Amino acid sequence: MNEATSPSDSSPLPFVVGGGFVVLFVLAGLWQLDRREEKRALATAFNSDTGYTRYADGDEVRPFVRISARGRYLGEQQIILDNMIVSGRVGHFVLTPFETAPDEPLVMVNRGFLPMTDTGIRQMDIAVGGAIREVRGRAGRLPRPGYRMGAAIPEVASWPVHAVYPDYADVEVTLGRSVAPFVVLLDAGEPEGFTRQWQPDGIGPGRHLAYAVQWFAMAAVLTGLLTWHARKRSFENE
Repeated sequence: MNEATSPSDSSPLPFVVGGGFVVLFVLAGLWQLDRREEKRALATAFNSDTGYTRYADGDEVRPFVRISARGRYLGEQQIILDNMIVSGRVGHFVLTPFETAPDEPLVMVNRGFLPMTDTGIRQMDIAVGGAIREVRGRAGRLPRPGYRMGAAIPEVASWPVHAVYPDYADVEVTLGRSVAPFVVLLDAGEPEGFTRQWQPDGIGPGRHLAYAVQWFAMAAVLTGLLTWHARKRSFENE
């Protein structure tokens, strides 16, 4: 004769909680698959060889599209993005305002990477001419922080000013003018730039697929455990 089953043994709580986790694991896997498709689309856009589109204020600018703009650099007000890592080296990106018209938002141009040095970066190191020109590059964005402490851009005492992961609002306050909601990643062939090895940021599509497989595997394992526990309980209650 089997012993009486205790109330805790017959409680549905483990199955409710376990089933909830299975659903969460499946949803996490589906989200990773969605992110994979987004990254594949971005990679396709980045590797596309379409011609340059001339930017005008108000145009919708898609990520990584090839873009050109005509105007002049405002070299006296440049922003140095600190704590950047390129090819394992710590350094800075040089962000230079580009004026397409006096009454239009500035276009921020990332002119490339400079490694960190003991002497720091001086205005003469990043000087750029102010003649009317056309710049070409890809539409990108400001680097995003994993975590940021304190103000992104300190109060300006002299130029260039150093910044740690500013957003567009920070840049606008510092420059005293509105800016376009994207950054031009200056082409490697354009003059007056620095090291430019642009790549889509973040993890690639393959990593998202691997994460999705892990989430689905966890859901499958937990489903198996719940099934085994249900059968074990049924057998003990016979």
